[in-house]
Amino acid sequence: MASSERTRRRACRLAQPAPADTRPLSLVEQPPLVAQTGPAAPDVLLRVLACGVCRTDLHIVEGELPPHKLPLTPGHQVVGAVVSVAPGVAWPRPGDRVGVAWLYSACGQCVFCRAGQENLCNRAQFTGWDVDGGYASYMLARSEFLVPLPGAFTAQAAAPLLCAGVIGYRALRLAEVHPGERVGLFGFGASAHLALQVARHWDCPVAVFTRGNRHRRLAEALDAEWVGGAEDRPAWPLDRAVIFAPSGELVPLALARLRQGGTLAINAIHMSPLPKMDYNLLYGERTLRSVTNATRQDAAEFMALAGAINIRIEVEPFALTEANQALIRLKRSELNAAAVLVVGDITGDR
Repeated sequence: MASSERTRRRACRLAQPAPADTRPLSLVEQPPLVAQTGPAAPDVLLRVLACGVCRTDLHIVEGELPPHKLPLTPGHQVVGAVVSVAPGVAWPRPGDRVGVAWLYSACGQCVFCRAGQENLCNRAQFTGWDVDGGYASYMLARSEFLVPLPGAFTAQAAAPLLCAGVIGYRALRLAEVHPGERVGLFGFGASAHLALQVARHWDCPVAVFTRGNRHRRLAEALDAEWVGGAEDRPAWPLDRAVIFAPSGELVPLALARLRQGGTLAINAIHMSPLPKMDYNLLYGERTLRSVTNATRQDAAEFMALAGAINIRIEVEPFALTEANQALIRLKRSELNAAAVLVVGDITGDR
């Protein structure tokens, strides 16, 4: 075993869900990990370089999404350097830099997996929910679910792309956005500011609905056509829209701004209840749909696109010891950009 594998690892562990303000994550030392062999085994050992802090992490830590195991290490937007792989793994190789996304594994045999919808697999497992994630110095992953990373991005910059970017890209696809169509984005956090850039690359005029002045300035800097609040109305109806904020109250507001035949996609794994609303908001062959997880194909397509268009990522770094603080600031909407835990450095890439 290499000396780096024998190094004791640190991890932020959740013993029981609790409000972020109570600082429920504890930084502990744990025994070293080893890449494993066998069917469906975690066959890659990674040293974590950076891990994005996602609102899904907050939902898990606070129990809105009950953890599937306890204690648990959260985190599913991970950039890591490969330390070792199990025998028989062709890719990656030690020293490679790779990404770990939300989808840890899928069965590969069910009707959804066979149809290319592994995101809907009922036996899917998720990083930082079913298995330990990237709020740690080392972690294990499955080689076939790792994501190749464009070389242009630092570890800090690449981390938010692995969930916020990928799921935002899938949300635009499920909203059936076509080049040149008018797109509305409701809520403007880490995912929406990346989706905006993809939509602009597709020559789509974009309306951003958000309350925060900082977010409004960023949307304008990223070439949004119109910026206002959810109660406001742009001069033109939306062809497609995506809700990024976990607020059910936004659904009737978004539908009211959508043209007949348009599509509204809800990009939230957890959401407050949808209010009662007039059926006329949905009538006219408008489509309302949810976005559930993402596939490996989504990740590969988006990461390649992000590298090709040199997507701009706004990052606010935190040390691993500051994971609780990052979650608190996320909950309070105090972040100016995507929060990223800067964990370790093998190659000088932070």
